[in-house]
Amino acid sequence: MTDPKKSVALIIGGSSGMGRETARRLLVKGIAVHLVARDTDRLAEARDELSKLGSVQATGVDLYDEEAVTRFIASLRTSTDPIRYLVNAAGYFFPKPFLEHTEEDYDQYHALNRATFFITQAVADTMKAHGGGAMVNIGSMWAQQAIAATPSSAYSMAKAGLHSLTQHLAMELAEHKIRVNAVSPAVVLTPIYGAFIEPSQIEEQLQGFNSFHPIGRIGQVEDVAATIEFLLSDEAGWITGAVWDVDGGVMAGRN
Repeated sequence: MTDPKKSVALIIGGSSGMGRETARRLLVKGIAVHLVARDTDRLAEARDELSKLGSVQATGVDLYDEEAVTRFIASLRTSTDPIRYLVNAAGYFFPKPFLEHTEEDYDQYHALNRATFFITQAVADTMKAHGGGAMVNIGSMWAQQAIAATPSSAYSMAKAGLHSLTQHLAMELAEHKIRVNAVSPAVVLTPIYGAFIEPSQIEEQLQGFNSFHPIGRIGQVEDVAATIEFLLSDEAGWITGAVWDVDGGVMAGRN
């Protein structure tokens, strides 16, 4: 990675799951991380644990609160931190039939996209000023393929938009030496399923999806974070605008 001692990685949704594991991997490489999340208790716990590995800053921001997002964006625009890496890992998932969706259900997903869009814009300006950088968005296999067992129309619509944003930004920001890629996971063991599964039961409940993946198991956060780490690195210097399927083979065909 480019001069890690002078780089900061901003991880939106960095207090748990794939974002947190990515932060851990970057800290090991000597890159300072700035974690952003809504759950301040979980955020503080992540900060305390990860601080053992390197420099960690943590900021509580509710991405559903437009005023809070605006304040955070203002702080990014006035900060002198050399943000060279951005991971957009914030997410929400609650399967629900299309005919039962309410406006509130819809907004749960698309409000996150709005916040992601404008935070990314501010970070892109910072990267431009510091000579470039790399971004990775966490999309979803559901954005590419509908699964009858998990009806997710609004979620998938939002994630498909994130995939599209990845490609558009890759084109527009290339002249500023900013690369933009995405990962598209299938079922990964993360706290996101806590919206509709008792947290203590998530791992057990998700085992039913093992056979859904040709590789024979659900994903772990390490599976996805390893790919994110690579896409942020200089080793991926000729990769931009890509949406990588990190899905245990789901998109290869039907199982």
